[in-house]
Amino acid sequence: MNAATPVIVYPPDEDGGRRVRADGVILGRAFSVRDIVAFLQEAGLQGWDEMDVVRSELIEWRGGGPEVWTT
Repeated sequence: MNAATPVIVYPPDEDGGRRVRADGVILGRAFSVRDIVAFLQEAGLQGWDEMDVVRSELIEWRGGGPEVWTT
C-alpha cells in the first residue's frame, strides 16, 4: 500500500469495532486509533503513528471521526 491509497474507517458496530479498508481490502476491525496504526504499518506505512491517523486527509472517517468508537 502506498501513502496515496485512501483508507476508509467505517462506522462503529454494536461492539465498538470499526472496519478498516484500504485499496479495496479489509485490513481488520479496529477498536482504537492504535489498532488502525497497526493495520497501516502492516500494510506498508511503517512510519505512521496515532497523530498521522488522526490528521491524515487520506483517511475517510464514516459515522464519526477518530474519537467515535461507540454507536
